[in-house]
Amino acid sequence: MSEPFGPEQQRIGNQQREEAITALNDHFAMARLDITEYQGRVNRASGAQSYAELAELFRDLPQPHPPFLAPPSVPFAAVPPPPSGFAPQPTQPYYPPPTGPQPQFTGPPPPVMGYVAAPYGFDPITGVPLSDKSKIAAGVLQLFLGGFGVGRFYTGHVGIAIAQLLTCGGCGIWSLVDGIILLVSGGTDAQGRKLRD
Repeated sequence: MSEPFGPEQQRIGNQQREEAITALNDHFAMARLDITEYQGRVNRASGAQSYAELAELFRDLPQPHPPFLAPPSVPFAAVPPPPSGFAPQPTQPYYPPPTGPQPQFTGPPPPVMGYVAAPYGFDPITGVPLSDKSKIAAGVLQLFLGGFGVGRFYTGHVGIAIAQLLTCGGCGIWSLVDGIILLVSGGTDAQGRKLRD
């Protein structure tokens, strides 16, 4: 006759093995395990196949234990038998809240009131969203077609572009200097966003 199947015989996966090894790392850091015993337990945790094998590694150690081995902190309440004529209601098991380090969200900031989408990212220094316009394109356009204000039309500075158009780029000097400045330092577009590289 075979033994009854219980939760301690359930098979485990890599996540449970990694959590057990993390808990063993904590015990090793607290000097509860010497290096030989630590290495032996890590090897046994790496090859464990069931909850019972991992539970045996922590039987003589205090907390921290892997979260899946922690006993429930609130015992199950005794449920009185239902009155006759009523079907028994299924009870929900208690799952304790997760313990140990929780994963941190590291993505872009969540959308909030006033949040501006930045498809080209944020400037690492000021945190202002980057422009969809390129400083190289603006500088090259300004150098070669600056007499017509094309570089400034590209960045959205229409007033400056019209002034350069009417003065032929300040006889070429204004458009030349403006193109070099755009290539070197970048500048901003009409919305005040820094031109991207």
